[in-house]
Formats: sequence, structure tokens, C-alpha cells
Amino acid sequence: MSKKLTVIPEKCSGCKLCELACAIKHFGVNNPKKSAVRVLVTYPHPVVRMPIVCSQCKKPPCEDACPVGAISRSDGVVKIDEDVCISCFRCVEACPFGAVYVHDDCTFPIKCDLCGGDPECVKQCPKSALLLLPEYSLGSSNRLNNVLSYSQMKEIEYSEEGEVKTIRYAEIGKEEL
Repeated sequence: MSKKLTVIPEKCSGCKLCELACAIKHFGVNNPKKSAVRVLVTYPHPVVRMPIVCSQCKKPPCEDACPVGAISRSDGVVKIDEDVCISCFRCVEACPFGAVYVHDDCTFPIKCDLCGGDPECVKQCPKSALLLLPEYSLGSSNRLNNVLSYSQMKEIEYSEEGEVKTIRYAEIGKEEL
């Protein structure tokens, strides 16, 4: 059964322990720039803390971009064969998620390999913002997120026969009798 690394950005505190855990596991160094997961933080408004991880795509754009066929998908994990890789870094440019990284000390691109099925970043995340979930469960979480996003809405615009209309939802606890 294939599993995917899943991010819950609302839970991320921005501590970046996932970055350190990854760099230590793969390179033996305390250097977050050598990590295959990076926490993107934006501020002042809106404040967003979002771990960027490889999606292990079924049809990876990085694989298509590789001129020598060094990237392949096996057992649900997209891997780079360092014996074949020529370090052209086209995979970095091709990744639509920005989840393939380069470091000056590294000859090859840095990309998540799911730590052989037991990701260190998941184990070290104190807020459980990173999870390794079976692929079949991902649809359920997306559906729940969609329902929850509607619960935060106060109004919605739609078009009916070319005319823009608005539906306003009552604010719970502030209804007029």
C-alpha cells in the first residue's frame, strides 16, 4: 500500500525540527539547507508556516525533465539514481512544488526518499504537522477540508443566467428573530 507524506499547515509552528532531522539523517550534519523538507514562512500578514515536501507524483515532472533517465518511481517513491545523474538540476526547475533542492556541497539534487518508509521528519515533528498517510485516505482529508472551509464562509457569489448573485449565510448566534 502506497503512502504519502502529508502536510497540515495549520498545525505547523515553524520550528523547523523537520529540516534538522532530515539533514542529520541523510548527511549527518546539523544543516537545514541540506534537508529534503523546507519550512516556508511568510509574514507579517498572513502568517503562513508551510513545510514543502515532495509529493511523490504518480507521473513526476522531474522524471520527464531528466535528460538521462536518472529519476524513476518505485514502490510509491520517486528516486534519483546518483550513478546515472549528471547534476544538470533540470529536476529542480521542473518540480511544480519546489520540493527538489540544491546545495553547493552536494553533487546531486536533494529530494525526499521517505527515509525508506519511516520518515524522520514525521517522527520529530512536535505538532504532528507532517504525517505519513495511506494514499486512499488523502481524499477523505481533502473532503473534510472543503466542508470546513464552507463553514467559515459568510457569503458566496455565483452566476445565474449571466447575473451575479450573492447568498449570505447567517452568523451563528447573531441571527435576528
